[in-house]
Amino acid sequence: MNFATDSTAALLQFFTKGGVFMVFLAVCSVVGVAVILLRMLGLRRDLAVPPILRSEIERLKVDGEDPVVRLSAFLLADRSPLGRLIKVVLRHMNADRSENQEAVQVAARTEMVKLEQGLFILEILVGITPLLGLLGAVSGLVKVFAAFGDAGAQGDTHIIASGISEALSTTVVGLAIAIPCLIAYSVFVRKLETIAAEMEALISLLLSKCYQHRAQAAAKSTASRVQS
Repeated sequence: MNFATDSTAALLQFFTKGGVFMVFLAVCSVVGVAVILLRMLGLRRDLAVPPILRSEIERLKVDGEDPVVRLSAFLLADRSPLGRLIKVVLRHMNADRSENQEAVQVAARTEMVKLEQGLFILEILVGITPLLGLLGAVSGLVKVFAAFGDAGAQGDTHIIASGISEALSTTVVGLAIAIPCLIAYSVFVRKLETIAAEMEALISLLLSKCYQHRAQAAAKSTASRVQS
């Protein structure tokens, strides 16, 4: 109990020594943690690319059941980015393949913007927190040099030590916030690239199978009319 109390008191004293800039850094840390947790939940691969949709696209057969009919049953309650892109493909099956691809590309850009929500905040925190720490450091050094310049305070080591402490504490906290935010941002960007590449491959495969199926169906229909 005493250890916990002492640790809390030491932590509060550390932040108090940082001055007003420590308040801004504390706000940045809370925002950073919130964004990282939300993006960890939102950028899960199985949510963006549900395994059931991925397996159904891969199992589709060109000479089998109509892909539009088969996939529509799986899309009724699906709200994933991949599911929304598949719906765009199925809605534009009456158009040419090039027109369908253009519609999918527009929808894909919208989906990527949704997935990227919040990442710009991490990017801002990576840039601003070291600067806030540096600003706090400069403020602490100003106090130190002001104490040296004051003839009456030359012997007051408390003011000098307080200024140096403020300079070091804000710098440490600023870097301690920026480094995890930078790591998280890099991981999330890489994960987004992986998700985008997988969705692109699956949609390309789906388009190929759908239009091959349509071509075969048209060929069979033409052949049956000729025979009749």
